[in-house]
Amino acid sequence: MNEWQAILLAIVEGLTEFLPVSSTGHMIIASALMGINELPITKIFAVNIQFGAILSVVVLYWRRFLQGFDFYKKLLLAFVPAAVIGFLLNDVVDAMLESVLIVALMLVIGGVVLLYVDKWFAHAKQEKVSYKNAFLIGLFQCIAMIPGVSRSAASIIGGMSLGVDRKTAAEFSFFLAVPTMLAAASYKLIKDLLGLEISDILKFDWVKIQNSFEVITAHDLKLLLIGNVAAFIVAMIAIRFFISFLTKYGFKLFGYYRIALGIVLLALLAMGVDLKV
Repeated sequence: MNEWQAILLAIVEGLTEFLPVSSTGHMIIASALMGINELPITKIFAVNIQFGAILSVVVLYWRRFLQGFDFYKKLLLAFVPAAVIGFLLNDVVDAMLESVLIVALMLVIGGVVLLYVDKWFAHAKQEKVSYKNAFLIGLFQCIAMIPGVSRSAASIIGGMSLGVDRKTAAEFSFFLAVPTMLAAASYKLIKDLLGLEISDILKFDWVKIQNSFEVITAHDLKLLLIGNVAAFIVAMIAIRFFISFLTKYGFKLFGYYRIALGIVLLALLAMGVDLKV
């Protein structure tokens, strides 16, 4: 992977991570079109640049993160389901990621849902997320462990089904992304990039920890830095666009887009194109 490929992938990540369109599907297509989907660094890179996207939320909404413990209690309640289920089903989720067919089908199914979600939940007017709803939104987020569903779509639709209005549900989805993506990305990096187990860190196995960092090259670090910076900038723009667009027009356009993308993936699979991420 070169610098320009890293920037292009980071742009894709930044644009799609917080939109209800599945960043996984986009990363698969982008890496396949660039011919880098088989490189070991690609999977590691795709996970690492999520840190840049996470930082964009903190920077844009920094005042919210200074609100007090009530804000963090709700985030913790919403995060717990993903932490528990994600840890227990990690191998199952990784296996599903190998199936681009699942990603494509979920894109189409999720797209159909987005075509009607505004009508189904037109009654959703609440501008605050209660403790109970925070936990339930966290459960909805777990549906996105199925690749192609979209973490953003699952949590926003979950919030709207509970009576939370579109803007509030979308912003809570952004906030929830911070602990969820931070935990998932950190775990993947420790395991896939450094080759460590959590037990090695908990046991303070300094020999293993020190040796693990020797696998990272200067070129890899450069790509990861470039990718995080690009993902950070693009994600900030994407979040601002999404909130404005969602408030005015709703989800229907994203639904059509998901369906089209899913059909593209299915067509590529039918043509025998090797799609892996």
